[in-house]
Amino acid sequence: MTLKSEPTRRPRRPPITIGDREIAAGTRETVELPVANLYTHAALTMPVHVIHGRRPGPTLFVTAAVHGDELNGVEIIRRVLGQNAISRLAGTLIAVPIVNVHGVLRLSRYLPDRRDLNRSFPGSSKGSVAARLAHVVVEEIIAKADYGIDLHTAAVHRANLPQIRADLSDETTRAMAEAFGCPLLIDAGLREGSLREHAHSQGVPLLLYEAGEALRFDEFSIRAGVRGVTNVMRHLRMLTSKRRRRTASRKPTVALDSNWERAPESGFLRAVVNLGEHVGKDQPLAYLSEPFGESENVVTSEHAGIVIGRTMLPLAHAGDALYHVARVKRAQAVANHVEAYQSDHEPDDRDETGDDFDEPPIV
Repeated sequence: MTLKSEPTRRPRRPPITIGDREIAAGTRETVELPVANLYTHAALTMPVHVIHGRRPGPTLFVTAAVHGDELNGVEIIRRVLGQNAISRLAGTLIAVPIVNVHGVLRLSRYLPDRRDLNRSFPGSSKGSVAARLAHVVVEEIIAKADYGIDLHTAAVHRANLPQIRADLSDETTRAMAEAFGCPLLIDAGLREGSLREHAHSQGVPLLLYEAGEALRFDEFSIRAGVRGVTNVMRHLRMLTSKRRRRTASRKPTVALDSNWERAPESGFLRAVVNLGEHVGKDQPLAYLSEPFGESENVVTSEHAGIVIGRTMLPLAHAGDALYHVARVKRAQAVANHVEAYQSDHEPDDRDETGDDFDEPPIV
């Protein structure tokens, strides 16, 4: 008599440990990682949401608010976690919407010790507040990941066109950057003490997404970020690939270089060029005048290119950075790509899964 063999069962993925919590495969949990308490003796924690898929795959971390006043990434992560496709995740997603908890509480880029967290990595368990927080991120997040995406905005009173900054000499990183879908890539050097530099030193490819303005939600930047993170997860085979949109197939452009145009004098600023626009060499970007209008200075572009950053204030001191212009090949074609990209992320658009953004856009 022939015995029927038992069906072979796929071994269950081992759990992942974050802090003192063990998250089993096929589950999702929020873990509160202790950071330096407030001086009122109130406990403070950094919230981390972990989705540990049943199916094997890579581990990706997504961080936001490393600078406490850069908030777009918080909303990007919230929307990514709310997607239906996440329930079918292969691998593990570690989402940290608020890294710099102290800074968010104070609406400040910096920590209470006046240090920049993004210049404090890898940190130390016995150092300053910034060093201790960096150490927690290193030990509990970066050390457990294969890839990373760090979400940022421009500094206060400035706005950035959605862009990816990364080490494009690394093939894996470049492939992730192209998959993200931004029209423009910046081949950016590593900054000493940054999260990106430390991830690179540990062999963890990382993208830095820059978009929008500090202390403001920007719907376009948020929607582009949600789609970009989702695109990278598909590229890493963490999510099932869908039929890609025609616009998503456009190859991004790598900027040759970039520079800030600065105010020649102090005065009131009348900006006439917006983010994403193509500008020619010596084209006026803005006009600076004193309050009575008796004298006026024209701020022009040093070279042809695409505007990727600008001040949002109508006031300027001599030397203030006003416009960030990236030099690119075929600048007008890139500007057309940017315009189409903006149109693709209008509030009535649908994401690549075919699902509507089922909530009203932020205005």
